[in-house]
Amino acid sequence: MSDYENLDRMFLAGEWRKGTGDTLTNVSPWDESTIFEMPGATPDDVDQAFKAAAQAQKEWASLPPSARSAKMRAIADIIEARRDEIAGWIVREVGGTKLKAALELMLVTQVVRSEAAALPFMVEGAILPEDIPGKESRAYRRPVGVVALVSPWNFPLQLTARTLFPALALGNGVVIKPSSDSIVTGGTIFAAIAEEAELPPGLVAVLPGSGKAIGDAVVQHPAASVVSFTGSTPVGRKVGQAALESKRLKSLELELGGNSPIVVLDDADIDYTVEASVWGKFVHQGQICMIANRIVVEDSIYDEFAAKFVARTKKLVVGQRDNPACMIGPIINRDQFDSVMELIGKSKATCALGGKPDGLVIPPHVFTDVAEDDPLVTNEIFGPVAPIQRARDEDHALELANATEMGLSSAVFSRDEGRALRFARQIQAGMTHINDQTVNDSPFSPFGGAKNSGIGRFNGRWAVEAFTATHWITVQHEKRQLPFSADDLGN
Repeated sequence: MSDYENLDRMFLAGEWRKGTGDTLTNVSPWDESTIFEMPGATPDDVDQAFKAAAQAQKEWASLPPSARSAKMRAIADIIEARRDEIAGWIVREVGGTKLKAALELMLVTQVVRSEAAALPFMVEGAILPEDIPGKESRAYRRPVGVVALVSPWNFPLQLTARTLFPALALGNGVVIKPSSDSIVTGGTIFAAIAEEAELPPGLVAVLPGSGKAIGDAVVQHPAASVVSFTGSTPVGRKVGQAALESKRLKSLELELGGNSPIVVLDDADIDYTVEASVWGKFVHQGQICMIANRIVVEDSIYDEFAAKFVARTKKLVVGQRDNPACMIGPIINRDQFDSVMELIGKSKATCALGGKPDGLVIPPHVFTDVAEDDPLVTNEIFGPVAPIQRARDEDHALELANATEMGLSSAVFSRDEGRALRFARQIQAGMTHINDQTVNDSPFSPFGGAKNSGIGRFNGRWAVEAFTATHWITVQHEKRQLPFSADDLGN
């Protein structure tokens, strides 16, 4: 089995094509070397892709659920057979470690084999009560048609897969615009998989291109019924606004920025909590939407926790590309690197652990006694930097946890599960994990945020709601007496 080819091209209407738009440069964060350059897509390419997807979708949606489920299982087999090739791209293109690549592939395989293969059988309608004599009222679920998918660079394989495969399984076509930092792992690798799985030509399109060049064309195309976007809150707002301003209104599935807290209550198992918190803060060098952005610890155990957290962080393997135990690799690009370093420089907290960068690799940093207005807790860091805040008591810990306009993931640690549950239910977030860190996903659980962290939910029956539409149909089985005056309607 040879490696995939043409991954430096766009894929539309079932064909690999060279673009004619602005040149995109795919750079490896490990050494900032150029992987390839390619011309991006144009608005005309976007139009062709959506029209082809809309045409292919009609036949695809008419297939029985078992046929679409079988295709999802075949795709899972392809991904598993090519896991080494795909993992190599995750490491090379987005600066992933081998640990991160293995984690991402595990999540994607679950999405396809467990969730997407089951979704065709989870679409249900309803017979509804009706007062009109002889009338039967029905609610049908049907595919939305074509989904516009704008995917991010940080976990591109997983965050593309969790929309792409459920949407396909439910009978839709999908047009993907990957991030320019993850052209392959968020885009063209999926085109190659779709082609190998012999999906109908045109059903899946992949259009690398800058947001400036084709972003609005993708989001506003009249054939797009749903826009699925994962990325920062500022960009997500623009995507949502563009969708609302298009000639045809679209549904939105937005997973946006986070400022997720880990809260450590005074009865937590400190050693276990430290281990979980180090992983939940530093995996993929902190470049995950649901990463623990900050850690809030009750005062009575603060010093012990902070000391053990620093000691455990010192043991992390950093910057060793070929080491399976490496936790921290490079920041995705120079702009993001500068952003993280700027936040480090602005913090007035105590730096308990630090170090100098090596290329784009920033060693893990830990800051203690971090004030409520410190840049490290008021901003999404997206880097290997752990600010630890001191809470006076449980009430103060809750206040600190909720002191953000974001609300994606969160976590609370306590030996008393009842206490932890009462605390968890007061956290203003879409997801809270008790005695586990913040980085969790599950193919049938509702993934999504509150406040400025997003709109909608992914996975399982929530995916059915996102990628199918309700169609109300009534059947009048006998002739109806229609009202022609107010008196006919009574009081």
